[in-house]
Amino acid sequence: MLYARVSSERQAEKDISIPSQLKALREHALKRGWEIYGELIDEAQSARTTDRPAFKKMISLARQKEKPFDAILVWKFSRFARSRFDSAVNKALLKRQGISVISMNEDFGDGAVAKLMEGIIESVDEFTSDCTAEDTLRGLKEAARRGFHCGGTIPIGYRGKKVMDGHNQRTKLEPDDTYAPIIRRIFQMCIDGLGAKEIAKTLNAEGLRTRSGDTWGKHRILYILRNEVYAGTKVFNKRDKRGGRSLLKDQKEVVRVQNCQPALVDDQMFRRAQKMIEERSPEYVHPRTVGSKYVLSGLLRCERCGGTMCGCAAKTSKYFYYECRNSARRGKGTCKAKAIPKKKMEEFVIDRIRRNILTEENLMRLVELTNEEECKVREEDSNRLRTVEKQRKDLRERLRKHHIALETEELDLEHLAPRIKELTKQIAELDKRHLELDRHIRESRPEPLDPKVVRAYADDLNGLLAKGTIAEQRSFLRTFIKRIDVNHPKVVIDYTIPVQVGKALSANISETLR
Repeated sequence: MLYARVSSERQAEKDISIPSQLKALREHALKRGWEIYGELIDEAQSARTTDRPAFKKMISLARQKEKPFDAILVWKFSRFARSRFDSAVNKALLKRQGISVISMNEDFGDGAVAKLMEGIIESVDEFTSDCTAEDTLRGLKEAARRGFHCGGTIPIGYRGKKVMDGHNQRTKLEPDDTYAPIIRRIFQMCIDGLGAKEIAKTLNAEGLRTRSGDTWGKHRILYILRNEVYAGTKVFNKRDKRGGRSLLKDQKEVVRVQNCQPALVDDQMFRRAQKMIEERSPEYVHPRTVGSKYVLSGLLRCERCGGTMCGCAAKTSKYFYYECRNSARRGKGTCKAKAIPKKKMEEFVIDRIRRNILTEENLMRLVELTNEEECKVREEDSNRLRTVEKQRKDLRERLRKHHIALETEELDLEHLAPRIKELTKQIAELDKRHLELDRHIRESRPEPLDPKVVRAYADDLNGLLAKGTIAEQRSFLRTFIKRIDVNHPKVVIDYTIPVQVGKALSANISETLR
């Protein structure tokens, strides 16, 4: 069996191209009078893994009860495998079948010396492959830092622009005027509470299509929402879904290079979208809850037992209720909470929110309380920052005295080295803490709210609750309400109002259901 492989188009352009390998292998077999059973070829396939179509077919043929060939002839052992582990495992398997692997350019015969030389060659091949992978990743990271696209399909929302980099032509990504607005809108709809399926339906209903002319689907929307490229970050070294190896065999961490291309959404919007996706995940919310026609699905909690309250229908399917899940599944002996008519519960909650929360007076008072709390927290952080600065100053002075003692030879290095190392570590930790506190103080600086913004926000939400569809109301409530605790007739609504980017007003109201 003749086996040939190249790992890239660049390699194929050199003297070890597929035709060159096959020609040399045929001549080598002909000179020795060997009959050629067949030829298998892997093009643009890495030898760092055995997940190669032709290679797997070759091993499968070799494992047959009656072996179809006696040897596998390759141009060099590196064409067979670059991993010592893969090479050893597969050669051992072939050996049990009575099949040998022969390299036409590295034939050392039989015996102990031949095995030693073969092992040395495999080690050198693996070392060369690892070095090449490291150099490749280093080159990709450098190209990404300079804003160049590093290959692969250009993500929807971007287009490639050819630029000259010295004597080489490279590609940079820039926003696509046609699809970039759609990407931004997808993120905004997610933040507004729409699920991936609802977003896809909205885009399709408007006649919008993907770059390839296809309709939008749930999985495509989720892929876009989770893709860091839209926040300007290029990601390398990801493992594929089939468990394939990363670019560096022993590298476990995914490499992220920020600011590689213009971001279509800012970091805050991207993080908020990830949070929304996580909250709608089946791990936290049952799939039926997300698409349910029960407006309060996933929000109601039974205060008696702490379980969730789910929507259910009477046997005639004419009457609908919210019922404690524990009571519904395990019987009234587990929890004696009453089932509440769906319409009554939903109208009650929406009415109380409109009358008791979404009023200009209540929102402005909530703004004042929130600003006061932020000022208090900021003052506490400022006090912590001053304490850290004082501790850091003291440690630096002690470190300076140790250095003086070392220079004047009052104490020797053996005695001072452990202490200097410990002081340096403590200072580094305080520097990090100082940076975190300083950033938090700057980012959490209270900004006065325009009453017009609060008034407009209240009007919009009231209109949505009064005239919005079930999907719109449910999406709004899921971003607005943290939870609703029910212990009939008592109802406690815990809510958060994001009146502006980066600021949320939180409170709760307690009402009696009549």
